[in-house]
This record gives sequence, structure tokens and C-alpha cells, in this order.
Amino acid sequence: MTIEVRVPQLPESVADATLVAWHKKPGDSVRRDENLADLETDKVVLEVPAPADGILRELSAATGAVVTSGVLLALIDEGAITSSSAKGVSASDSPSSEAAMTSTADASDGTASTKVAPAARRMLDEKKMSTSDVSGSGRDGRVSKQDVVRALSAKPTAAARAASTPSTPSTPSTPPSTGGHGRTEQRVPMTRLRARIAARLVEAQATQALLTTFNEVDMTSLNAARGQYKDRFEKAHGVRLGFMSFFVKATVEALRKFPVINAYVDGTDVVYHDYYDIGVAVSTDRGLIVPILRDADALSYADVERAVTGFATKAREGTITLEDLTGGTFSITNGGVFGSLMSTPIVNAPQSAILGMHKVQDRAVVVAGQVVVRPMMYLALTYDHRIIDGREAVQFLVTIKECLEDPARLLLQL
Repeated sequence: MTIEVRVPQLPESVADATLVAWHKKPGDSVRRDENLADLETDKVVLEVPAPADGILRELSAATGAVVTSGVLLALIDEGAITSSSAKGVSASDSPSSEAAMTSTADASDGTASTKVAPAARRMLDEKKMSTSDVSGSGRDGRVSKQDVVRALSAKPTAAARAASTPSTPSTPSTPPSTGGHGRTEQRVPMTRLRARIAARLVEAQATQALLTTFNEVDMTSLNAARGQYKDRFEKAHGVRLGFMSFFVKATVEALRKFPVINAYVDGTDVVYHDYYDIGVAVSTDRGLIVPILRDADALSYADVERAVTGFATKAREGTITLEDLTGGTFSITNGGVFGSLMSTPIVNAPQSAILGMHKVQDRAVVVAGQVVVRPMMYLALTYDHRIIDGREAVQFLVTIKECLEDPARLLLQL
């Protein structure tokens, strides 16, 4: 029986997808739910699972093709694996033989029993490696792109292998260098995600009146609070106490005081949100994504830390979903993790503002008439000046500054 493999139903916000990689070729055996191909949208990478066991008969779409929901991708001859495996096997030993074959297949290839992130699978295919060559560090041994990179770095380089291999007269030698430095170029098409990021950033700058205001926060009290409670917090909640939960909570308090910063422009109207869905920017190998902390005002500090850690893990493993990335009323980005001292972040349209966190650095400041050294962080708020005035933007940052410099204000919502 012939089974059709079609593009899964794409979400409403996604018009089409690019077929970025096939993991099987015609004639290969496939197992039910095994990933056959990766589809890249402008937000996430989707996997196309096999609907049944069988043999992949033909591919109807080539790598690089742009496809829409329901488009035919491939044909599978269902049951071909079972019938071919049964040849030459008696009825008495068929079950044990099939079990042995399954065990051998899993041991030799590993793809049937090992979960592999889409980005990691593409790299494995490019490097002609098997999952048995890589040790997965994710949940249940899931292999991420970083695991493949580590496995590659552990291998001896081609030059080292060549140096350790005796040369023979039949081996052609490499032509000697003629001097000078290589001046090569490589043209690589943008990924769907990178192209979408580019379009949205240009759109934001072209359609909004963007302005950035700055302030700085003394992190002394926040550092002291984290130092005092971080061990007990981790023991009680099973997650580390980071800065992000404090910043999310301080942001919610500031948004309560200045609701226009939690609003957006729709034509000639201003739409105000009575909820707080905070986007937290996460950097990935494919580009910047912004998963959403929904109803952040109702989340505890532990909830925020768990969610942010979960987003980072899912982004690294390529398992982030469209639901994770959809919506958001305000965003926070932390360039400090890369060492940024100050920046002007771009608003994540159609939102009207974004908060930029930066590196904590010891600086000389004046406190009570004395010059002292304190851990300081610059804060930046980029906002749409069409609906947000400078007064509101500045006071918004001052509110966040006051909450972080006196964390007790967050508990008392002052």
C-alpha cells in the first residue's frame, strides 16, 4: 500500500515553509514517526514524521523548495520492511530474528533510538557522521548542535591525520603555495528565520518613531539578595536564581504604572493590554528569537527562572514551538551576556518598547558625597515616540531602577 507524506498543517501566521533537508533517500527503509525532513519557517524548524513503516519510494519535493500546507512531499511503500525482513526466516524464529535486526539497526545507526535536534541532524548529514559518533547532552540523551560541534573538535584534524600517514609515490602531492593570502568569497542564502528577522527590524525602523533613553542601576542590593538566598532558592525550587526574574518583576511593576508602554498602535487607534506577556530575547545559532512569558505578573520568581531556562534549552535543541514565540506585549533583551556595555535595542513590532540589559561593571560613582566603587549596569529603553512621551519613558526606567536597587519594593509593589 502506498502512503503519501504531505506537509503538515502550518499555523495561520505561517504561509509557507522551506524544505531545508531530507534525512532519507529513495530506497531507504523508514519507521513510523521517524523524521524524514526538516521544514524551516520564519520562526521555527518543523519535522516531518513518517506516517508508517515502509520503504521510501520517491521524493516529490527537492531540498530548497518552498512548500505550503498539504503539499505532497514523498511516497512510502507501507509494509515493505516487514515483508523483506521475513524472507528466508522460518515461522519459529521470526520474532527473535526481527528483534535481533531491530537491535542491530539501533546499535549501528542510533537514529531510531536517539533523539536528534534538526540543526544537529543537518550537521551530522553534512559531516557524514552517525549519532553513534556523538554523545547527547540533552534530555533523554538528545543530541544538540553543540554536541556535534564538540564531537568534531575532538576528532583529529585533516592535517594531523595527513601528517601521521606515510606518503607513497602514488599519492598526488598538493601543489605548493604561490604565496599571498586567499581572497575567496562565499554566497549563502539567508535562512527563513534570518530573513524574517531582517524584514521585521527594517519594518520597525521604517514604521515607528524610535527613540532610546538610558539610565543606570546600582546592582549592590540585588547582588546581595542573590548571594544571600541563591543556595536556598535552588534547593527549594530546583532552579538557579538569576537576574532575569528580578528584571521581569520590575518590568511588570513599571508597566502597571505606565500602561501606554504596554500598548501598541493599530492604525489610528492605541490598543492597551490589561495583561503582561513579556518576551525574553534568546540568541540561537539560527538567529534571535523571542519566546514569551505569558501572564508574567502571575508568575513567581521560580516560575520565571524555570521558563527562561526552558526556553534556552529548547532553543539550543531546536525544539522551540510557534506557540512559544507568538504574541508578547513588551520585550527584554540582555546584551550583557555577550559583554555589551551599552546598546540601543530595536523594538519587536508591533510592540511599542523594549528594555535592554547590559554588562554589570564596577565603576566609580558618588554616593552620599563620597566616591565609591559599585557594580553598575546601564539600562536602555527604546520606544515608539508616536504614543510614548519622553516623560513616561524616563519615569518607566526610573521605576525599574528603584525596584532593582531596593528589591523589597518588588514584594510590596511600590
